[in-house]
Amino acid sequence: MAETKWYVVHTYSGYENKVKADIEKTIENNKALAEQILEVRVPVEDVVEIKNGNKRTVQRKLFPGYVLVNMDMNDETWYVVRNTRGVTGFVGPGSKAVPLTDAEMKPLGIRTDSVSIDFAEGDSIAVVAGVWKDTVGVVRKIDYNKQTVTIKVELFQGSETPVELSFAEVRKLG
Repeated sequence: MAETKWYVVHTYSGYENKVKADIEKTIENNKALAEQILEVRVPVEDVVEIKNGNKRTVQRKLFPGYVLVNMDMNDETWYVVRNTRGVTGFVGPGSKAVPLTDAEMKPLGIRTDSVSIDFAEGDSIAVVAGVWKDTVGVVRKIDYNKQTVTIKVELFQGSETPVELSFAEVRKLG
């Protein structure tokens, strides 16, 4: 798999969540894209507002009019993102998209560092935290970018369901 990087996509103001949903829907409908476009984010922050003496926490977009996309830049992915309704283009000189650097990603709370794990696909692992705690499963897929592992869990007699867990929630058996 080619190396993915984070790119900034300019959108019409107010269309950020729609663009995110549309790109994710396109990925869902085209499995080949799932390996190339890994994540779409609209960075938000929690802000406390006081109106009429009432305090409430609301989410505010950090960059109105922009969406972050973690992807392998190639002709196909560029075309899919660029032609999503509400997208006006990639951020960069001319029509050339420029990826964000690790230093630019750090304040956004998005990790770009690699994580080493002691299990591989096919290994048996135990879930040590979360909803599936004390469940044992076999690793089916590892996603280093999202730092997740997918295991198959038996819910009913013979019925297996894939479950995605973070690296922190599992450990290798034996």
